[in-house]
Amino acid sequence: MPELKFGVFVWPMPLDQAERVEELGFDSLWVSEHMLFYVPTFDAITVLAAFAARTQRILLGSAVLLLPLRHPTVVAKEVASLDIISNGRIILGVGVGGEFRPEFVACGVPVEERGRRTDEAIQVMRRLWSESGVNHDGRFFHLEDANMQPKPVQKPGPPIWVAGRSEAAIKRTARLGDGYMPYLFSPERYRDSLEKVSALAQQRGRDPATIEAGMYQFICLADTYEEARKRANQDLSIRYNQPFDRIVDRYCVLGPPDQCAERLGQYVEAGVRHFILVPIAPPPELPTHLEVYAREVVPKVRAGA
Repeated sequence: MPELKFGVFVWPMPLDQAERVEELGFDSLWVSEHMLFYVPTFDAITVLAAFAARTQRILLGSAVLLLPLRHPTVVAKEVASLDIISNGRIILGVGVGGEFRPEFVACGVPVEERGRRTDEAIQVMRRLWSESGVNHDGRFFHLEDANMQPKPVQKPGPPIWVAGRSEAAIKRTARLGDGYMPYLFSPERYRDSLEKVSALAQQRGRDPATIEAGMYQFICLADTYEEARKRANQDLSIRYNQPFDRIVDRYCVLGPPDQCAERLGQYVEAGVRHFILVPIAPPPELPTHLEVYAREVVPKVRAGA
């Protein structure tokens, strides 16, 4: 069975969080992005470059980069540069977005094309990372004798993880993904979706074991379950501009360290092998929460795996 890994999603500022996450022994460090959104966000590529300069060992990933809003040649160049700067530590998590239509309007991309653009973009990027003289005449993108240099450190290119909650994301992962990274899933739904990914991958002649089983997981530590639940509900309702009261228990890991470890263990049983823990905590409390994850939560989950 693949090694159980734990990553952390952090707000980019202050930048020295990156060093602390690495010191605490986590396997990966993740950032997200939107061009426009309900709450403030940063650009993922810029933040990953800053984190690459401040760390030595830890994997660095986007959770997620909104691929349909960018031209794949530009993304391929940025990610190849990041992979070289970080000495091969980049994971490109991609999503199609769509939940905030104004950012698609602002970028001049029809929201109804986001899935097809993403599929084609992934294929273009992989070719630019691994081939020379690339010719591509697709629905959305056209390349003539394209030779991108230098190539990434990772061969044939940085792993691409597919995010999303839909059936389309499951199919995209089976066809094109090196990893699967859903969010707001119960353990039961995760198990079912991962089984679908595996079955579809096998139908396409792919080994399902080569697809990393990731999970973008909201977590809220508190002295009691009720306190954690209240905090998570308030935070996510603002973050996603919709009520979470009826679903927060199903999708979030909540409570004191022991309860959090127990709930994470249910996701491990469902097949998760690489967690991206997304802390719900006021910024001044985040360093303490990260230490509790590293010293009290993660060891218990690993011991029970």
